[in-house]
Amino acid sequence: MKLTRRKLNAGGLALLAAGTLGPAFRASASAPEGLVANIPEGDERFALATEAYIYAYPLVTMEMTRRIITNVAEPKGTRAPMGHLIKLREYPDAKFRDVTAPNADTLYTTAFFDVGDEPWVVSLPDMHGRYALFPMLDGWTTVFDVPGKRTTGTGAQTFLVTGPKWEGSVPQGMKQYKSPTSIVWLLGRIYCTGTPEDYAEVHKLQDQVKIAPLSGWGKDWKPSQAKVDPAIDMKTPVRDQVNNMDAVEYFSLFAELLKRNPPTLQDAPMVQKLASIGIVPGQDLDKSKLDPAFSRRVPQTGFGRIMAHFRSTDGDIQHIDGWGFTTKTGIYGTNYLQRALITAIGLGANRPQDAVYPTSLKSDSGAIQREYNGSEKYVLTFKKGMLPPVSGFWSLTMYDQNYFFVDNPLNRYSISERQPLKTRPDGSVDLLIQHESPGPGLESNWLPAPKDRFILMMRLYWPNESDPSIINGSWTVPPAIRVS
Repeated sequence: MKLTRRKLNAGGLALLAAGTLGPAFRASASAPEGLVANIPEGDERFALATEAYIYAYPLVTMEMTRRIITNVAEPKGTRAPMGHLIKLREYPDAKFRDVTAPNADTLYTTAFFDVGDEPWVVSLPDMHGRYALFPMLDGWTTVFDVPGKRTTGTGAQTFLVTGPKWEGSVPQGMKQYKSPTSIVWLLGRIYCTGTPEDYAEVHKLQDQVKIAPLSGWGKDWKPSQAKVDPAIDMKTPVRDQVNNMDAVEYFSLFAELLKRNPPTLQDAPMVQKLASIGIVPGQDLDKSKLDPAFSRRVPQTGFGRIMAHFRSTDGDIQHIDGWGFTTKTGIYGTNYLQRALITAIGLGANRPQDAVYPTSLKSDSGAIQREYNGSEKYVLTFKKGMLPPVSGFWSLTMYDQNYFFVDNPLNRYSISERQPLKTRPDGSVDLLIQHESPGPGLESNWLPAPKDRFILMMRLYWPNESDPSIINGSWTVPPAIRVS
């Protein structure tokens, strides 16, 4: 999740390539406050329609995302038809501009498939101890299961993904994962060091990942070539397409999607509310119950409230020592506002047990915070024994002000324990963040910066859940301190 645009950011597919919440923090700097309209006092219908808009935002956005990713005749780059695997083969370089906030840690193996009519089988090879995870998202963006090293180990495994109405028998040797919706997005990530030798090893693993409908499993089944729908807008960003819908168009699509992607039992109170504005699961939208005066105001107000949630003080987004992050991703329950926000700024987000993505726009040097700039030097220090506490991996990635990689003489876009980090006499580790080389003796600890503004993003995969832990707050990312 850049794909849907040449400079895709939030609300599109940023996470397909990034797997991060990075665009969130750019969005936070320009959240559309002007869209947060005041609801006329006593206008309960408008308030209800706005609430329904926020509730529906993930399902509508996921569908628009699916359409764009799969609207090709055959797999190519970051797109593939329904039921085909997308295999990203290498990390992008500084010339890459298809998606924002790309990563240089994992290679993606992903697919959209529909389990509404029959289950699909997913087969993973033996990863031989290599870190990998294959989260599956339903149409509401909930991560309903996460096969992978943390949960099921790295041995070969085959599982059956079933839809909300399926009641058949699970074939022997398969584990069943129940999708609450017909739409399923498999977002596999395999750790890779980025060397030619490791690329080759991961490519072999990617080529052994198989998916097929249950009726075709064990047979000579191959996905057919798809038809391209010329009516689908392949250029406008997903978020813009969703936000440009008026209320009737938006809720009409939502009602159609509900037929194969039902609400959960927890959503029963919301389902009752939806009926009053003409939305009943399984039925077309009753447009007569929507006030025409709400056509534009509901989408504007609804999206404004989604983005305003980023700055709210209810704890969903935390800001500590110059870093912003959330541990409320992947599973949302009835926290519809948080679910919509993560959809808008980081579609495809993992459960926090699998990944947390602290991002920093400004240095935290005493009482004054100011944007990072390559004309200055910064140091991020991990005290002895306090490197990021993870069981998967950690990295610190450098982006320019537009969330792209930064050209540099080392072709280094992130720094982690993959580098032979040098330790100070007291056991601490300094990450040197600056434009100019600190000298050959310290380049192992150097994260090259551009000449001007930049942004830092940390990836913490499989973070500790017990002390020290970013999840429970017993560990936090140290501030990047300006030293010159």
